[in-house]
Amino acid sequence: MNGPGEGKRGSRGFRNIALIAIILIFSLVILQSFFNNSEARRELGYSQFLELVNSGRVAKVTIKGQTLTGTEADGRTKFKTVIPTNPPDPELFPLLKEKGVEIEVQSEGSSSWLFSALVWVLPALLVIVLWMWMIRRMQGEGTSALSFGRSQAKLITKEFSKVTFADVAGIDEVKEEVQEIVEYLKDPQRFVRLGAQIPKGVLLVGPPGTGKTLLARAIAGEADVPFFSISGSDFVEMFVGVGAARVRDLFRRAKEERRPAIIFIDEIDAVGRKRGAGIGGGHDEREQTLNQLLAEMDGFEKNEQVIILAATNRPDILDPALLRPGRFDRKITVPPPDLKGREEILKVHTKNKKLAPDVDLHILAQRTPGFVGADLENLCNEAALLAARRKKSAIEMQDFEEAIDRVIAGVERKSHIISEEEKLRIAYHEAGHALVSKLLPKAVPVHRISIIPRGQALGYTLQLPLKDKYLFSKEELLDRITSTLGGRAADELVFNEITTGAKEDLEQATEIAKSMVISYGMSERVGPISLGRDNGNVFLGEDLILNRDHSEKMSALVDEEIKRILEECYERAKRLLKEHQAALKRIAEELLKVEVLEGKRLDELLAEVEPQTQPQPQPA
Repeated sequence: MNGPGEGKRGSRGFRNIALIAIILIFSLVILQSFFNNSEARRELGYSQFLELVNSGRVAKVTIKGQTLTGTEADGRTKFKTVIPTNPPDPELFPLLKEKGVEIEVQSEGSSSWLFSALVWVLPALLVIVLWMWMIRRMQGEGTSALSFGRSQAKLITKEFSKVTFADVAGIDEVKEEVQEIVEYLKDPQRFVRLGAQIPKGVLLVGPPGTGKTLLARAIAGEADVPFFSISGSDFVEMFVGVGAARVRDLFRRAKEERRPAIIFIDEIDAVGRKRGAGIGGGHDEREQTLNQLLAEMDGFEKNEQVIILAATNRPDILDPALLRPGRFDRKITVPPPDLKGREEILKVHTKNKKLAPDVDLHILAQRTPGFVGADLENLCNEAALLAARRKKSAIEMQDFEEAIDRVIAGVERKSHIISEEEKLRIAYHEAGHALVSKLLPKAVPVHRISIIPRGQALGYTLQLPLKDKYLFSKEELLDRITSTLGGRAADELVFNEITTGAKEDLEQATEIAKSMVISYGMSERVGPISLGRDNGNVFLGEDLILNRDHSEKMSALVDEEIKRILEECYERAKRLLKEHQAALKRIAEELLKVEVLEGKRLDELLAEVEPQTQPQPQPA
């Protein structure tokens, strides 16, 4: 079985041989040039040469074609000339004999031994290098036609993976489930004597970034068994039959081990989609690969020595045959972490970072609802980068606060020039959001208001819940719509016109109202009926679309109810702002001065302007 570094060592050996061959060739060329140019020869005209011979000053000549080289009588001076050959000079040889000159004649094809060696060695070296290159290509890991059927899985040993269960936080229940696999592999008799069988397949399901692949790395680091890691896209190629061959080779490699092995397939939805779902009945190559995978997991031959671990964030598109017991016996949902889980994750990611005394991870966990493990890791890294950029000795709470803004809203656009008129409109728009949220009894609390452009936003109002919520009442959703429309209401109230700045606000408010009517049954006129379906993956937050399995009258009623909810909430927002116009103006003026307002400062401003301000009751 090839280890992780064997292919790299073979590649390095091939490169070393090729380098030696190139150096040898260049050495021979330089050597030949050196010998050819080692003796300086004086160029003579043919008449000068004849005068030299007649004077008896020539000791030896060598004739090769038209080139004549020779040595003078002193034995040191060399010369070179060109003799006529068409027609040849008939008096040359008699003259040379008469003067006692030693004559040597060479054919034009003769050459030195170095040149001959170069002519023979160079082709031989090229043939050897080419042959070795072909051998490497034939033995490579799936890089040529002869090895397409070989699996692309990487064998990861316990020493190779440095991630353990101690590095996984925030998903304790999930960690316990997968840790059971490791315990079974270490001590199978504890389970066997009770008649228990370990699941043959475990499917990890959850939104992106929740730690599915991290769990697999931890299992590889904890389990003392062979661990094969591969992505679902590595099975499918442009040639028919390659994916199925790779599946067979993967399971063959796993079964060849003397002990149980684990196969981890990341993004299994790339190969495990429902069969017959594509145009023309589906993709033949992908379906052949899936069929082979189904047979290997639980086919005619029992698979007792290989445990399959897979991860996906698209469980809705997987083939039902892949999810049945006997293949994936256990489906584990990896959810986004709660408040306690986020705090534990922050502890893991700040373990090797130098934190200032004012950093409170519990507060940071409260201010990051909806963040998954990958988001929190990115947050800690952004805070460290900000602190390093400012040449601080430790990461402060202020760095984490700004990092939250960078992750949520984007990078601050300092070079973005905004006119005073637009800045005034942005201030009133964000002040409208904040004030309406403060006046509503069940709106999400305001954490920060900013009119500094970030990402695509010219300003933003950051609202963070005090605790994690999983259920929302009708009143809470209505308050959320009202506060979302507060910015547009402020634009119309103050400037008596509306702008394009409320585009995203309208989209969010419309989606909430649509969900209330067609999914949650919160409309009295439509009734307790579900009319919507998810367009794609529930984890990715895709928009709801309206089913068309009902009458046009019902569709029209749904449209009327969505419009009614939005209009009532919008009118309510305008009424609240009109009743508290002084507070709206005070918040906008303060924003223009400081550009960023924290939630505590907002409360102080409201207390200064309207000490008796109380949240308004819900509409009927």
